[in-house]
Amino acid sequence: MRYFWKSQSLVARTLMLTLLTVVIAQGISTAIWYTNSRQQEEAGIKTTTVSMASLFASTVSYFQALPVNYRHVIMEQLRKMGGTRFFVSFNHEYLDIQPIADSRLKQVAIDSMASALGDKLNNVRSIHVEFSKPEQLKILKNDIYLSDLPKSWAHYTLTLEPLDPPIMVVQIELESDEWIYIAALLPPPYNTLEDTILPSSQWLYLFLSTALLLLFSYFMIRRQVRPLRNLARAANQMSIDGEQSPLPEEGANEVVTATLAFNRMQQRIRHYVMDREQLFSAISHDLKTPITRLRLRAELLENDVKRDKFNQDLDELEMMVKGALQCVHDTELHENSNLVYLNELLFAAAETYNVHQTKVTLPNESIAPVLGKPLALKRVMTNLVDNGVKYGNSLNITCRQTQDHVELNFVDQGSGIPEAQLESVFEPYVRLAKDKDGHGLGLGICRNILHAHGGTIHIRNAPNAGLHVQVILPFNTQVPQ
Repeated sequence: MRYFWKSQSLVARTLMLTLLTVVIAQGISTAIWYTNSRQQEEAGIKTTTVSMASLFASTVSYFQALPVNYRHVIMEQLRKMGGTRFFVSFNHEYLDIQPIADSRLKQVAIDSMASALGDKLNNVRSIHVEFSKPEQLKILKNDIYLSDLPKSWAHYTLTLEPLDPPIMVVQIELESDEWIYIAALLPPPYNTLEDTILPSSQWLYLFLSTALLLLFSYFMIRRQVRPLRNLARAANQMSIDGEQSPLPEEGANEVVTATLAFNRMQQRIRHYVMDREQLFSAISHDLKTPITRLRLRAELLENDVKRDKFNQDLDELEMMVKGALQCVHDTELHENSNLVYLNELLFAAAETYNVHQTKVTLPNESIAPVLGKPLALKRVMTNLVDNGVKYGNSLNITCRQTQDHVELNFVDQGSGIPEAQLESVFEPYVRLAKDKDGHGLGLGICRNILHAHGGTIHIRNAPNAGLHVQVILPFNTQVPQ
């Protein structure tokens, strides 16, 4: 239960909330129904015992009105005729009844019978009510049991096979050493004195109904969540594959609306990227002609100093144009996504530097493949390896893998970067080196490519010496179609 509660899955959380709601609702309804049924059951037992008490009181009054010598004669005749609805005898002692286990219904029946008899019989000394099992029931004397009597006397009245319900025994003291003994069965459905309000069948019904509700809810919620899962996957994949097909508009109205908005957004982004490519291509084409024309005119200048400054400005302008075009070209991932094996990319990037001596130490472990654009990720690895060897003399690459992502650490042996400029190196045209081999766009392009793959890049100075570049890429083994 704790797992479902902490789970980030919408299906698991919804099922957990549904289960809690069903349990609470079933608990409340069952409690109300149990309380009402219990009250009705107790009321039924009280009504039944009061009715039986009236019969018992009439019997006692009838036998009290008879002369003492005729009482046993009347009882003997009743037994020979098949008895009555209950067994009656006159005893000279109180019979020690072995009671059944205490229960709520037993106590209600005893209290109700004793109270009703006490109200109707005012000329008796005491009234005792108890329940006993048929095989333990004592009759006439403390050493005589029900099984010792002829079957015609009491068995047909006091036994109900195969249930063998408990027998109510009422002993009323009339005078000293004179007791009226009355034994009878409670009428159905109260004769067993069992609390049948919540039987096993009721618990089975509650369990099956809850299980069926959760099962149907699971399939329904999973069907409704599937479009959301597809939408999330497409949104994550859009940064890698901008040419993916539109999502089918299915599911609930809210999900259909979100999917429609996503498809429109994806189409607008695609048009924006195409417009940007066309714009930069047009700028490149339009600037080449005036730059060439200006170079020709610069050659006509007689002042060598002015001509050199003019050409220097043109070189900077041309470098900026080429750098902008390279940035656009390198960050546009116009290739299909596939499983990329980083060990192969790192080996290819370091192969040139490890011909004569080992300048790049590669990870020994096998790295699980990641989903991405092979050429784009190759640019990232090549750029980081080139920078590490060029500005750090040698490079050590280590790897750490988790269930969700792979972490690559590039540590060189150079002098590092000032702390204040660790973030600025990602900005376009920012170069800390004094050479003219690059345009200051490499790290920015790497970060854009990694962000497009759902990854990140961090730079910090190593504790001992050199620069520590950390690259994190998520695992995703599902290749988009």
